[in-house]
Amino acid sequence: MSATATKEYRTLLARTLPKPIHSEAQNELAMQQLEKLAGKARPTTAERQLMELLTVLIEAFEEKRYPATQQSSAVEVLRELMAANDLQQKNLIDIFGTPSIVSEVLHGKRNMTTGHIQQLSERFHVSPELFFNFSANS
Repeated sequence: MSATATKEYRTLLARTLPKPIHSEAQNELAMQQLEKLAGKARPTTAERQLMELLTVLIEAFEEKRYPATQQSSAVEVLRELMAANDLQQKNLIDIFGTPSIVSEVLHGKRNMTTGHIQQLSERFHVSPELFFNFSANS
C-alpha cells in the first residue's frame, strides 16, 4: 500500500474507530458504515481495506450471536435474511434472474447455485459458508 493510501486508511480508522462488536447497536452501526462504503462506485484501497475489516467484525459478531443449527437449510437461512431485511421475493430477482427461479429456490424445488450464494453473501454481508454448509440439504 502506498504512503498516501496508508495515511488515508489511518484517517478512516480514526474516524470510524472499528472495534469488536458486542451489541446489536454496535453491529447496526458497523453495517451502516459498511453499506456506505460499499455504495461507492469506486472505493479507494483504504476504503476497501476498511470494508474488509468491518466485514470480519460483523461476521464474528453474527456467528457468535446467531449460530447456525444443523437443522437449518440454505432456504431457511435465506428466508431469515429476507425477513430481517424486510425483503420480498421480487427483491431477489436481480440475483436469481427470474421470479420463477426465486420462487423455486424458496420452495425447495431448486438448489441455489454457487453464483447465487456468492451474490447473496455480498448482498447480506454474510459469509458464503452460511449457505454452503447447508446448500446440499435444501
